[in-house]
Amino acid sequence: MNIDALLNELYSYSMHGIKLGLENIKTLCNELGNPQDNYKVIHIAGTNGKGSTSTTIETILLEAGYKVGKYTSPHILKFNERIRVNGRDISDEEIVKYYEKIKNIIAKAEIKPTFFEVTTAMMFQFFSDQKVDYVVLETGMGGRFDATNICKSEVCVITNVSLDHTEYLGDSIYKIAKEKAGIIRDCPKVIVADNNSDFLKAISEEKATIINVLEKYRDAKFKLNFDNFTTNIEIGKSKFDFSLFGDYQFKNFLTAYEVLKELGIDDATISSGCKKVVWQCRCELYCKSPLTLLDGAHNVDGMRELCKIISKNFKPEDVVIITSILKDKEVTHMVELMKTISKHIIFTSLADNPRGTTGEVIIEQLSDKSGCSVENDITKAYSMAKELNKKLIILCGSFYTLSRFKEEMNEKKK
Repeated sequence: MNIDALLNELYSYSMHGIKLGLENIKTLCNELGNPQDNYKVIHIAGTNGKGSTSTTIETILLEAGYKVGKYTSPHILKFNERIRVNGRDISDEEIVKYYEKIKNIIAKAEIKPTFFEVTTAMMFQFFSDQKVDYVVLETGMGGRFDATNICKSEVCVITNVSLDHTEYLGDSIYKIAKEKAGIIRDCPKVIVADNNSDFLKAISEEKATIINVLEKYRDAKFKLNFDNFTTNIEIGKSKFDFSLFGDYQFKNFLTAYEVLKELGIDDATISSGCKKVVWQCRCELYCKSPLTLLDGAHNVDGMRELCKIISKNFKPEDVVIITSILKDKEVTHMVELMKTISKHIIFTSLADNPRGTTGEVIIEQLSDKSGCSVENDITKAYSMAKELNKKLIILCGSFYTLSRFKEEMNEKKK
C-alpha cells in the first residue's frame, strides 16, 4: 500500500467519531505486548500550551543526551509530524509498517477503533522498537478516557483548563479539569500553570503533590524581544533566551523548566537547549518582509493571549488579520477579540473541513462588519493583506488555516 492510500484509509477511522474510553487501546496494546511500559513517560494534558511545553521538554532532553520520542497532535503539514524520535518525524515506510501491524490486530480482535486510538497504538509500539529513554506524550482530548492514558508516568503536567470541547468533557472548568486530572492516577507529582480556583480544586482531589509553577516561580521575570521574536526569561540568577515568543510562552517555559528540574536537568543544559526549540505556528515568524506571524490561536483563551502580545507593540491600524474559525468555536467572541488589535480582518474558507466554514458564513454572524472582508482563497487573501501595506500580517484562528496557508504557499514556490 502506498503512503497516500494508507493515510486515506487511516483517516477513514475518523468516521468512527470521537469515543472517549480505554477498551480499544487496551486491546490493541495487550496484543502488542504492552509496549507503553518500556520507557519513561512525561504525560501532558491541558487546553492550551501542550504542544509548546512538550516540544520544549523534548528539545532540552535531547540537549541532555537522551533518546526522546514525542507524540503530539494535530499535525500542521504532514501526519508524520505527530510521531517523532530524536527530532525526526516517523518515515512513510515506518507508518506503513506500523499501520499494517495494528490493522491486523484490529481484524483479529474485531473492534472498531477511532483514528486517534489507531495512531496512539502505532506510536506506543514505534517508540518501544526505537528503544527511547523518554516519551513526551500529549493527550488528544481530556485525559481520564484519552487513548494515551494507559501508561505509567514519571511526571504529569496539566498546563491549564478553559471551556473547550464542552460536548465531550463537561460544561464547567471544574468538570473539564476533573477529566484532564484523570491522567494523574498513580503519578506522585503533577505540574500545573493555572491559578483558577475550580481548576485547582479538581486537581487537588487526585492523590498527587501539586506544583503550581505560577506560585513557585512568582518572582521570575520575562521580556518579549520584538527584534528577534524571542522571550527573555530570568529565574533567580539564571537567564534564558527562549526561542518561542509570547506571554503564554513564559508560562509554558516555567512548566517545562519544572519538569526538567524534576528529571535532574541542570540550568546550563536548559539554557543552551531552550534556544533551539522550534514549534510551528505559535507566534511563528513566517516572513520579515512583509512582517508575517502565524499563530494557532483556535479558541477564546488562545486568541486573548495573542491579542495581549500584539497590543504591546502594534496599533490596530497597523495590523491585518487573515482568519478562518471552525464552526464549533466561539466565533463572534473570537472576532471581537481580533477587532481589538486589528482594523482589517480578511475571512477565508475552510469549507472542505467537516468542522470548517466559509468566510461569508463567518461574516454573516457579525453585528459589526466594519473593516471586514472575504477572500476564500487563502493565497489571494495574503496578497490582499500585503497590498494594504501595514506593519504586521497575522494568520490565526485554526491550525487547519495555517496548514492550508503553508501548503499553498509552498506549492506557489515550486
